[in-house]
Amino acid sequence: MGNSIRGILVMVKEYFAMSWSNIRGNKVRSFLTVLGILIGVTAVIALITTVSGFSGTLSSSFRSMGAGSLMLSVTGNDLKSGLSREDLTVLTELEEVDGVSPSVSLRGRVARGGAYQSNVTVSGRNAYYFLKNEGMVSRGRTIHPSDEENMTFVCLISQELVTTFFYGEDPLGRNLYIDGVPFLVVGILSGDGGTSVTAMMSSGSASIVIPYTTALKMNNTGDVTSLVVYAADGLESGDVTTVLEETLDAMFSYEEDCFTVTAMTSIEDTMNNMLSMVSTLLAGIASIALVVGGIGIMNMMLTTVTERTMEIGLKKALGAIPWQIQMQFLIESFLLSMIGGVMGVALGLFLSLILCQAIGSTFVISVEAILLGVSFSAVVGILFGWAPARKASRLNPIDALRSM
Repeated sequence: MGNSIRGILVMVKEYFAMSWSNIRGNKVRSFLTVLGILIGVTAVIALITTVSGFSGTLSSSFRSMGAGSLMLSVTGNDLKSGLSREDLTVLTELEEVDGVSPSVSLRGRVARGGAYQSNVTVSGRNAYYFLKNEGMVSRGRTIHPSDEENMTFVCLISQELVTTFFYGEDPLGRNLYIDGVPFLVVGILSGDGGTSVTAMMSSGSASIVIPYTTALKMNNTGDVTSLVVYAADGLESGDVTTVLEETLDAMFSYEEDCFTVTAMTSIEDTMNNMLSMVSTLLAGIASIALVVGGIGIMNMMLTTVTERTMEIGLKKALGAIPWQIQMQFLIESFLLSMIGGVMGVALGLFLSLILCQAIGSTFVISVEAILLGVSFSAVVGILFGWAPARKASRLNPIDALRSM
């Protein structure tokens, strides 16, 4: 039994050596055959790894906000269109709430001297917003509670606006006009605009940040319709939702459909599910290239069988049985496919690294994607090599030798 297994292993080793020799002997044809598998695996690995990296970055951003964060959107009713400053104070004073970050948006015309820019995004924030989103300010100061209380005309501007209106000057302490109103520049926003999901979802591409109370005044309203609520330490978003909804129900006289409370964890789950679906869809589309590559392998192996008819007939005449002939051609097909698979994995990871750097997401090697790519390659090599190998094993040795 031991000698039989050892003999089979020696035979398989010889088949691998022969297959490698045949592949090297037809370098151009082998390369063109491998190319289809290489492109397919590269596409699968690059797409899945890039989407996984982006998903990880997104999840990290959500977690950086804390598990107890909730998005509150207010539609209001006929008597109350939103939340007043007094209402925000009530919410902040709840034991289950650590703080709130209102969001007020508007578009304005920004000017200084002879330069101007229309339709600039202006975002109204409070001091707590900057406390929860560190790293948003590269120079200067953030908005202070006194700015909110007194509705001061101070602002923080993006680096783009610094270049546009203060080229060669220090903007701090100088005025910038928003819709004709002079605002004192007190800070410069960092280039990334903040790393948390609060910053990404609610500020968007804000070029200017001003106190939210000042933004309300410029909008000729006293009501806030969008804000983020942060749970107190040790509490999850679910612990706060019930108390928050009860308080808001009382504010809106228990009328239905006046507000929506959404936990950040549920948003994260929804976005991850969507990204997973997109990743699966893209991988499925990219896998078509693997099928094309498999057809290329089949064509090459059929050609090889035709070219080596004499060799097959000679081996059968010397005593080779059909399964040995079939095994030889299957190994050659498998080896071709795996060469393309391994090269595709390496190229796919390199391409994914470039894409992740381009979109600013974290590059994470996906073991699942690598296993998927290699497995696909092996399956394609065996499936599409089966028919040519079977054809070779069924050749009549007399007919094969007659072609000599």
